[in-house]
Amino acid sequence: MFKKILALSALLGVLVMTGCASVPMASKSQDAQAKTFTPAADKATVYIYRNETFGAAIKMPVLIDNVSVGDTASKTYIEKQLPPGPHTVTSKTEKDSSVTIDMLAGQIYYVWQEVKMGMWAAGSALHVVDAKKGEAGVRESTLIQ
Repeated sequence: MFKKILALSALLGVLVMTGCASVPMASKSQDAQAKTFTPAADKATVYIYRNETFGAAIKMPVLIDNVSVGDTASKTYIEKQLPPGPHTVTSKTEKDSSVTIDMLAGQIYYVWQEVKMGMWAAGSALHVVDAKKGEAGVRESTLIQ
């Protein structure tokens, strides 16, 4: 048991020393525009955000309908305009997490990517949240490209 605790402590120490994960960021003007939360009339808008500092050293790939849309890092978000209909958002971590949403044109959807502790690598859970919680989470995060 002591060896497991020691190994976990060493792993956490390495993760802390490696710093934060780096992902390509959008411009400040693109971030500000996305934070106006203005839906397109003919498309659905989805924000996938990760507003936690837990797991800051880890990038987490995000897919929409099995197509990569980028990697999130601590305090970042992705904004995508999609055609109306069902879409599946997937977080690729130790154990993939997915949510499927039947999206309507002119509507905004918010998905919180929660970081979880995994056995061998970071894990995650995706949660569809309401507009109040979603906007607050996006506002404390920065848009990625």
